[in-house]
Amino acid sequence: MAGTPPWPGELPAEWWERLAARSIEALVFGVFYYILFILLWGIFRTVGVLEVFHGRLPGVFAWLVAGLGYAGYDWWAHSRRGRTFGKAIMRIRLAPAESPPRALLKRALVYPGPIMLMGIPVVNLLAGMLLFAVGLLILIDKPLERGPHDRLAGTRVVKDLR
Repeated sequence: MAGTPPWPGELPAEWWERLAARSIEALVFGVFYYILFILLWGIFRTVGVLEVFHGRLPGVFAWLVAGLGYAGYDWWAHSRRGRTFGKAIMRIRLAPAESPPRALLKRALVYPGPIMLMGIPVVNLLAGMLLFAVGLLILIDKPLERGPHDRLAGTRVVKDLR
């Protein structure tokens, strides 16, 4: 039947639940980023390369490692349990939970993958605009409320009523 969602019986997660889940995760990975930044700053200062790129090198590497870590965690958690710790706290999950790991890797590289580019001047603006656009597309896509990363993976974020 036309207009019937492919996931009958599952309620889509509200936009604010998704935002809260990502915010919880961002706090944890933000702390990880700052610890990395301080460690890299100390290392680069010690070996004398702090001045490369006008002192931005520790930030670039910290964003790269933290962004890769976040994207890798996102892929691993969704592949293994169908949700991240932020989604678990907010009682939401991906549907279908048995999505192929390859599709979930594409999902993680579209969002939150661009976070790894945030330390690069000018590129960080483009990455931020991409992340904003992904969030905006989730709000606009009615009734399924899927972002481009969900469409690419064939997933949808739903309430976990278990």
